[in-house]
Amino acid sequence: MATDESTATLKEMRDGYAEVVDPKSGVSGGVQDVYGEDTATEDQPVTPWSVSVASGYSLLRDPHHNKGLAFSEKERNSHYLRGLLPPTVISQELQVKKMLHNIRQYQVPLQKYMAMMDLQERNQKLFYKLLIDNVEELLPIVYTPTVGEACQKYGSIYSRPQGVFISLKDKGKVLEVLRNWPEKNIQVIVVTDGERILGLGDLGCHGMGIPVGKLSLYTALGGIRPSACLPVTIDVGTNNEKLLDDEFYIGLRQKRAIGQEYAELLHEFMTAVKQNYGERILIQFEDFANHNAFDLLEKYGTTHLVFNDDIQGTASVVLAGLISAMKFLGGSLADQRFLFLGAGEAGTGIAELIALEISKQAIKPTILIGTSGQGRTFTKEVVEAMASLNEKPIIFSLSNPTSQSECTAEEAYTWSQGRAIFASGSPFDPFEYGDNVFVPGQANNAYIFPGLGLGLIMSGAIRVHDDMLLAAAEALAGQVTQENFDKGLLYPPFKNIRKISAHIAAEVAAKAYELGLATRLPPPKDLVKYAESCMYSPAYRTYR
Repeated sequence: MATDESTATLKEMRDGYAEVVDPKSGVSGGVQDVYGEDTATEDQPVTPWSVSVASGYSLLRDPHHNKGLAFSEKERNSHYLRGLLPPTVISQELQVKKMLHNIRQYQVPLQKYMAMMDLQERNQKLFYKLLIDNVEELLPIVYTPTVGEACQKYGSIYSRPQGVFISLKDKGKVLEVLRNWPEKNIQVIVVTDGERILGLGDLGCHGMGIPVGKLSLYTALGGIRPSACLPVTIDVGTNNEKLLDDEFYIGLRQKRAIGQEYAELLHEFMTAVKQNYGERILIQFEDFANHNAFDLLEKYGTTHLVFNDDIQGTASVVLAGLISAMKFLGGSLADQRFLFLGAGEAGTGIAELIALEISKQAIKPTILIGTSGQGRTFTKEVVEAMASLNEKPIIFSLSNPTSQSECTAEEAYTWSQGRAIFASGSPFDPFEYGDNVFVPGQANNAYIFPGLGLGLIMSGAIRVHDDMLLAAAEALAGQVTQENFDKGLLYPPFKNIRKISAHIAAEVAAKAYELGLATRLPPPKDLVKYAESCMYSPAYRTYR
């Protein structure tokens, strides 16, 4: 295959189409990679690659190929763009700087979210370049906590399709619905039925914001190419009366279907997905209510490549934080005593009783984990009791969004006199206590699922095994340094997330090969380097 620039030069624009050329690309598009993106995970990579795309005004309207003012003079002449753009030519780096400046002007997080979504619909590569380069600042905008508000108001801000909606009206036609989606080479689906969105409850069809946000992170943090990602919302109605009475609600106006009617639609969906996309399609269940989440995972875990982020992703990221804590504090997990607040359906007005109970019993927990979905349930009495029992009490307030966190970072550090090892589900700002500045850890599932997904895809895994989740947790904990821990961090900084994801992917893939669940053979010699080579790059291409 040709690799040098002279032999890679392709014919100039012809018949109103542009050739996209990247002779330096070491990873390239397979035969179904219609947008010429990085697809080293495909079976048959081709180098160099080319693809025809529309020219002129249509090119500027195509988010996959639009570069805005970054089109060169030559490209503007060749592809009928002259006069359609202002005369200035700027770099992608300057575009990133400009967009970040614009987004920072908004005071309301939802406005920042909408600006990001608008950019994604205009210029996909710039969106991902901006997000990757500024992940610590923008992650709370495209993901929790802002995505929660976006879901609450999704009907008002909805502008164009971002994924596939499958409702009860589509029963018997789900396969046809999936085939209406323009991308055919899908590798990962994130699906929700909107019944338990974060800590906000039943948002019905408005839950689509969650799969959209999750898949943006699959690309930005895990390197899965955008065209391989499909957000799906299963609409079986909603029990949220406020939404049913809302004139802007975009979903079915009926109570939730349950029982056989619900099960039949979900089964048709799972069957159609495998029929349309094959055995190796990764399906991530997201924000299903407890009574369905565990049932679906158990039912399809043996027949499909499925993963529930709320159950397994949360467990893996919390385990990673605990492994980190043990590494630096000493001891083992087997020596710890865990106390959980929140078991899905449990009541939540019990914080005072917890404080009283743990102060009287021999239970004496060393680690307190909150998954209640109810804010401020770790009261001053609870935290002080933990601090009286432990020199370094470990407190995880995991509920999202921020308003639902069991306690804030400030409360945990203040009430424990700066001794707590704290992590939360939503981000908190650094907090100064005494002479120390603590940087709260975020037990964010985004540490786990992008790397896990990449590892499953690049190995061609056909099932998710619990050992893969353990491997992911151990790989994440292995990225935490003493310097991180000294600042109060149980997790590595998000600015290194692509490196972190590559290590997680490598360990997950290694476990898939070890368990005989991988189908891409033979395995690469260096899985970390291979994972890095598989990652989608948002850098602009040259058009000839």
